[in-house]
Amino acid sequence: MTQIEMTVHYDNGFGDEEDYMIQEDEWDRDMLLDPAWEKQQRKTFTAWCNSHLRKAETQIENIEDDFRNGLKLMLLLEIISGERLPKPDRGKMRFHKIANVNKALDFITSKGVKLVSIGAEEIVDGNVKMTLGMIWTIILRFAIQDISVEETSAKEGLLLWCQRKTAPYRNVNVQNFHISWKDGLAFCALIHRHRPDLIDYAKLNKDDPMGNLNLAFEIAEKHLDIPKMLDAEDIINTPKPDERAIMTYVSCFYHAFAGAEQLLEWIRRTTPWLENRAAEKTMVEMQRKLEDFRDYRRMHKPPKVQEKCQLEISFNTLQTKLRISNRPAFMPSEGKMVSDIASAWQGLEGAEKGYEEWLLTEIRRLERLDHLAEKFCQKATTHETWASGKELILSQKDYETATLTEVRALLRKHEAFESDLAAHQDRVEQIAAIAQELNELDYHGVASVNKRCQSICDLWDQLGTLTQKRREALERTEKLLETIDQLFLEFAKRSAPFNNWMEGAMEDLQDMFIVHTIDEVQSLISAHEQFKATLPEADGERQAILGIHNEVQKISQSYGIKANLLNLYSTITTEELLAKWDKVKKLVPQREGSLQEELARQHTNERLRRLFATQANLIGPWIQTRMEEIGHCSLEVGGTLEDQMTQLKQFEHIIVTYKPNIDKLEGDHQHIQESLVFDNKHTNYTMEHIRVGWELLLTTIARTINEIETQILTRDAKGISQEQMHEFRSSFNHFDRKKHGAMDTDDFRACLISMGYDLGEVEFARIMMLVDPSATGMVSFQSFIDFMTRETADTDTAEQVVASFRILAADKPYILVEELRRELPPDQAEYCILRMPSYSGPGGSAGALDYTAFSTALYGESDL
Repeated sequence: MTQIEMTVHYDNGFGDEEDYMIQEDEWDRDMLLDPAWEKQQRKTFTAWCNSHLRKAETQIENIEDDFRNGLKLMLLLEIISGERLPKPDRGKMRFHKIANVNKALDFITSKGVKLVSIGAEEIVDGNVKMTLGMIWTIILRFAIQDISVEETSAKEGLLLWCQRKTAPYRNVNVQNFHISWKDGLAFCALIHRHRPDLIDYAKLNKDDPMGNLNLAFEIAEKHLDIPKMLDAEDIINTPKPDERAIMTYVSCFYHAFAGAEQLLEWIRRTTPWLENRAAEKTMVEMQRKLEDFRDYRRMHKPPKVQEKCQLEISFNTLQTKLRISNRPAFMPSEGKMVSDIASAWQGLEGAEKGYEEWLLTEIRRLERLDHLAEKFCQKATTHETWASGKELILSQKDYETATLTEVRALLRKHEAFESDLAAHQDRVEQIAAIAQELNELDYHGVASVNKRCQSICDLWDQLGTLTQKRREALERTEKLLETIDQLFLEFAKRSAPFNNWMEGAMEDLQDMFIVHTIDEVQSLISAHEQFKATLPEADGERQAILGIHNEVQKISQSYGIKANLLNLYSTITTEELLAKWDKVKKLVPQREGSLQEELARQHTNERLRRLFATQANLIGPWIQTRMEEIGHCSLEVGGTLEDQMTQLKQFEHIIVTYKPNIDKLEGDHQHIQESLVFDNKHTNYTMEHIRVGWELLLTTIARTINEIETQILTRDAKGISQEQMHEFRSSFNHFDRKKHGAMDTDDFRACLISMGYDLGEVEFARIMMLVDPSATGMVSFQSFIDFMTRETADTDTAEQVVASFRILAADKPYILVEELRRELPPDQAEYCILRMPSYSGPGGSAGALDYTAFSTALYGESDL
């Protein structure tokens, strides 16, 4: 009931609020409270808040804590204003509390109150000074601002009211809201002025402020329903009582004693509102009126009923007590009699009853209209939703770009739409009928209803016309696409094998041929000529296939078919066919040229093969012959070692001078490799065979010469005759059964047995240590000669060995490791180093070896 509340509570007719706002600024600046004042404000403001919160069956205990979450603050404002605030946040987080307090502060601000330095955060944080300042602002706005006496309002009006009411009383002089109230007489005078039955003012003593104050507070609480908001001790003991606390408490007396006047004012303002029968055009507006009326019944009238009842009880009680006391009856001013209030109240209830009946009747009428209008809107919206976009769909020429399958699908879809269109005929007729009924009932929105109905009917006619045109277009397009479909099928049947032929031809023409002979190339050239002979026939088939495609294009252009015509029977396109045909024509001469180039290359390769084969067939046997000659020379028994050396030197010279032939063959082989020729039927020799043979020949001649040189040195050093050397060679050659140039262990054992040695395992092992110090399992010819030389030497052989070591040691009685390794072959040097004892005689150096003891032990002349 927003309008009523605004009228009842705020439309006081007392002019603007400039004075009130100026006064508020003054109070906001006075925020530094005296501790005594703060105490008085806490008690007074808490009691004032609870006097209102008790109506909601709740209260506060601690003013700075109980308002922190904003819930009771919002409830207090709803109670004292009679208005609804926004729904509070029920969360317990800080931001929920701040949101609730902000809603309360916004409501206070909306009532024209200027809040200075009061923020939601301070209230949530429990700032006592800010909280008291906020409550004072609320008291000022809702309890004091509306007070009006003789053209003065708010604080000045309340002060003037107190002065007028207490003027006849002795010892009372109200000039302010602090010092003037300390003795308690002013409170007692206010009560006596309105309820003389409650106080015998003549018996009061100005010198008993404590008794006066407590008497006034107790009577006000007990008989006037004004809570005790002040303590007598605080007022007496404070030089200057808190002005805000006194004003708050005194305002309660004003509202308690000025009840009749306020009630009449409320009745005078409310009755015209209930007599107003101006109907609203919409259900929402009428429901708002009904809600306002319910708020009036639920929230605003009950307190006034209680107030009226209390006034009547108080008036009757006062009159009774005055009559008992033989005092004159109390006579209110004219127009404020109980009978006046009862008369005004009767008029209010009469208007209320008529208003309620009118509201319900009007709402039922609007309900009927709204239901019919809603029904129209629902059906119209349903139809419009269905029809939305249909005109565009029927007007589109999607069939021009559709395939045959898609056109057939469009036809089936169009048939379904035609059935749906026929079914909606009844709905259009219902919409028109409802519109007609709304016209007859004079619905306030009938103009928009008629306009909407006409739009629906016009669209319906247009949809019927478009539906027929679309069916004709779809059927015509279907026939054309069926013709094109048959052409596509023929194209697919003929293009597939032709495409396969071209792909095979391209593969053959690009095939990487590998040939090794002239005959193979000639065979490929013959096959290519046969392929060229088939090209004219293939070109004729190509032109026939392209003719089918051109026929499809002709039909499409002639009849305006814009579809992306795809041949579903084939993935082959004319572009592919043309591209492949062009490629075939380009590959034919390329293939022919490649074959001619390969033919020329094979002729060149054949010449290279023959050239290499001619030389290799000479060099291979030549190397084999030289190898045989060297082997025969090394195994000869007759002749001297010097003759063998001379012959081998001659062989070496011949071999060296033959090297250019090998180099030339390497060059020819390089040409063959570069030409990628890997076989040669004209020779069994490869370059690898020639290289291996040549390297073996060089190694063999060098090794054989070295062996002969060693034999000559051994012969001369051991004093072996030529006949002995021949015997040694004959025996060695005989027992070298594998012809490796060395005897293995079994061959050497057989050789010793043949010469009469009676060998045990120990003795044979000793001999093997002499002839095979490295334990290779093989006995070379040189080791064999050394052994046989020792076996056949005279008794002075040990002395000869010592003499030889002395020469190597430069006449020293000992020899060093470095000298042995420098002067002897490696295997012999290591043998001597391993077995030769250290030299212990005079003049020896570090690492010196005793060659005398070694030689003596070697020939059995020492126990070493």
